Amino acid sequence: MSNPIESHNFAEYFNYYISLVNKDDNVLKVLENTHLKTNELLDLITEDQGDYAYNEGKWTIKELLIHLIDTERIFCNRALRFARNDKTDLPGYDHDSYIPYSNAKDRTICDIQKEMDLVRASTIALFDSFSEEMLEREGTANGNKLTVLAIGYIIGGHEAHHINILKERYL
Repeated sequence: MSNPIESHNFAEYFNYYISLVNKDDNVLKVLENTHLKTNELLDLITEDQGDYAYNEGKWTIKELLIHLIDTERIFCNRALRFARNDKTDLPGYDHDSYIPYSNAKDRTICDIQKEMDLVRASTIALFDSFSEEMLEREGTANGNKLTVLAIGYIIGGHEAHHINILKERYL
């Protein structure tokens, strides 16, 4: 799998997330490495810390982790649809409205981490199944253009962004 991310067409909005990962790595390596770093950090978090939020109105650690799962699933749906040449302009989603219905407070860090591992394994399998031609396909989601390959880097960068926040504001 080659790595022509710089030649891909995607909205400026996503540059921040892509800048947080090693663009010299292919997308599978990016997905593996970001998740490895996440798991290293999660292994240090206790169950008691899971319900901590650094300010009133901010997500708890468990809610932040579930946000990562939700977002990855949504982005994988977009990647699949674009790879299959679906030209539908896909809607965005209101990530804040998902959190109250996430059941985070009734789950354990361990349980959430296991789900994250399964979702990431599925994401890696999905991106590994894409041909070079599929990775080049583009579509529009929430008014933003992006390619299938860019989505993989965005998933990794989005995770890196939130793990940085977890380190800086929560721990």
